[in-house]
Amino acid sequence: MALKPTIFKFRIALTDLDREVYDTLNLTIAQHPSETLERMMVRVLAFCYNAQDQLVLCKGLSDTEEPDLWSHSLDGNLELWIDVGEPAVYRIKKATRIASAVKVYCFNTKSNTWWDLGRSKLANLAVSVFHFQWEEIKALAELVQRTMDMSVTITDGSAYIATELGECEVSLQVLQQQ
Repeated sequence: MALKPTIFKFRIALTDLDREVYDTLNLTIAQHPSETLERMMVRVLAFCYNAQDQLVLCKGLSDTEEPDLWSHSLDGNLELWIDVGEPAVYRIKKATRIASAVKVYCFNTKSNTWWDLGRSKLANLAVSVFHFQWEEIKALAELVQRTMDMSVTITDGSAYIATELGECEVSLQVLQQQ
C-alpha cells in the first residue's frame, strides 16, 4: 500500500515590501511522503516571493512533468514555472521553451556544487536562479505545525517569518537573474 501525503494548512499574512504586495494567503499543501519539511517550506517561501492571483502549487514530487509551482495566464499560456531544489539542466531548458519565465530556488547542502557544475550551461538559458541558506531553511522547518498562522515580511531580498513557535529570517541570494 502506498504512503499517503501529509496535509499542511497555512494562513499567511504576506507583506512583500519589495513588490508592494499585501495579501492573506490560505495554502493547503500535500507533503509527498519522500519530501522533507525543509523542501516543503521552500515551496511555501517560493509561493510568497511570487504571490499572484494565478499562482498555484502543483503536484511537485508526485508528478515529474510539472514544476513545484506555476502560473498560467487567463488564456491558458504558461507564464511562470518554478522548480525547487537542484533540477537537471535539461529540465530547466525544457521549461524555458514552454514558459515565459522560469525560476529555480535551491536550498540544501548540495546547492553550491549543483550551481558550480551547471552555472555555465544555465548562463545561456532564460532562467532566474535563487539560493536560500540551508541553516536558515532548517530553522524555518523547526517552526512548522500541521495547521498554522504565520506572518511573512519580505524586504531587501530577505523574508522575516513569525509563527506561534518563534521567528526566523531567511535570506535570498540571487545567483542569476533574467
